Amino acid sequence: MWASAAPAALVATRFLRPRESCCRCCADSSSASNSIHAASRKKVVVVGAGWAGLASAHHLCKQGFEVTLLESGNSPAEEIGVKGFWRPYRNLFSAIDELGLQPFTKWTSSALYSQEGMEVKFPIFKDLTQLPTPLGALLYPEFVNLPLVDRLASVPLISAVIDFDNTDTAWRKYDKMTSRELFKQYGCSESLFQKVFEPMLHVGLFAPAEQCSAAATLAMLYYYILSHQQNFDAVWCRGTIQEKIFLPWLESMRLEGLKFCENKSVTEFIVDEDTGCVSGLVCGEEIYKADAIILAVGISTLQSTIRSSSVLQSRQEFLGVLNLATVDVVSVKLWFDRKVKIPNAANICSGFDDLISWTLLDLNSIYDEYQDEQATVLEVEIYCATQLLALKDEQIVAKVVAYLSDCIKDFKEAIVVQQNIVKHAKSATHFFPGSYKHMMRSSTTFPNLFVAGDWILNRHGSWSKEKAYVTGLEVANRVVDYLGEGEFAKIIAVEEDEAHFDALRSLNRRFVEIRSQLPVFEYFL
Repeated sequence: MWASAAPAALVATRFLRPRESCCRCCADSSSASNSIHAASRKKVVVVGAGWAGLASAHHLCKQGFEVTLLESGNSPAEEIGVKGFWRPYRNLFSAIDELGLQPFTKWTSSALYSQEGMEVKFPIFKDLTQLPTPLGALLYPEFVNLPLVDRLASVPLISAVIDFDNTDTAWRKYDKMTSRELFKQYGCSESLFQKVFEPMLHVGLFAPAEQCSAAATLAMLYYYILSHQQNFDAVWCRGTIQEKIFLPWLESMRLEGLKFCENKSVTEFIVDEDTGCVSGLVCGEEIYKADAIILAVGISTLQSTIRSSSVLQSRQEFLGVLNLATVDVVSVKLWFDRKVKIPNAANICSGFDDLISWTLLDLNSIYDEYQDEQATVLEVEIYCATQLLALKDEQIVAKVVAYLSDCIKDFKEAIVVQQNIVKHAKSATHFFPGSYKHMMRSSTTFPNLFVAGDWILNRHGSWSKEKAYVTGLEVANRVVDYLGEGEFAKIIAVEEDEAHFDALRSLNRRFVEIRSQLPVFEYFL
């Protein structure tokens, strides 16, 4: 937990060192000409150098604002969670093209493993004949041990997918139940649930199905799998996302005038009592004045800030964030003494201890630096991994090798020669039942304070890093609107529903409308 905030009377400029001396990134602005130019521009402070924060900072730099980006670490952090880039990430692909980067692999196939071995192999869907959704998702994957009758048991779930239209009403309706209850209610077979849906949910939502919101489940499944056949196709970064994307992106913004300040944690805010606006924020003994502020941080970071800030504690919208939850993640990178063939570059693995699911990435197939490696290099990421945080690295490695040996038998003879274990406590968003009502919108009751991230409420319809990036653009547009300067960022909408799905959703909305007008009909239902 961060240090508690100073009394309100002390949160004033005369008690704090001025922002210009806060860090070495600001040293270049000491000349008189630069100071005059900076004084004529509106100041924006962005907190958090992930997808959302970088998106906001990038657009606002291009609009000529004086942008300062604060990060709690010494550089943009490596991404935690689902690391692939799926086909519907239209805004992210556009941004990376604009930066002139080429960090991605080709489209890759993937697989799902249990203790019995491979259960499902997912093809590259774009290479196959396009079928009306959801037929491609039902017919094209190679289900090793799952009969067609079990796969067809998922068809009734489509009615819930149609009913869930990403509106506030739909989220509130389905957020009351768990994912497990959703699948039971719509007749999903136990075999289909355990072998396919449960591990996919655990990887996509970072927690077991009985701990996940049905609303988040429907949103995720539709976005990645059920809206369009080829949406499940993914590419991967040919190195770490930090190395291949974040650092080059940050450097390009520095050339546009961005000030990047590292190792900065926000402890308090300063409010102008006359306007009700936030006029600055405090990092320990340093102050950053701003005309607008964007908080583009994860839930646990924002919770720490709220606990130290009397200003944020004065608003119910921020107090509600303290009711949200996060998930522990453990990343394990292993080098082996021999080459073990991993049939697919990306894999979901399930049915091990109480961890249920984790991802397995073959870095020899994904990272440029390991293409010619004579031995296997891989990365495993385990979600909802609280029970592993207390273990020593050697104990974690022993568990992971045992899991790998169940999935791919050749790992039983392989020996680990190098390891790198990173424990990310409270790092991923937990979409638990009932969490929706506590999540924030991008605007706050402070006119010039905005929030962004993959957990922020919006109606774009995207998920994961694409949603984080989109919310970053959305709050950048709110800053442009608030300050009355610059142009709005273009946000690419998600691909429209296929015609038959759109028609079914229209019919469903009409049915719901009629039913709401007939109380007697509602009673008999």
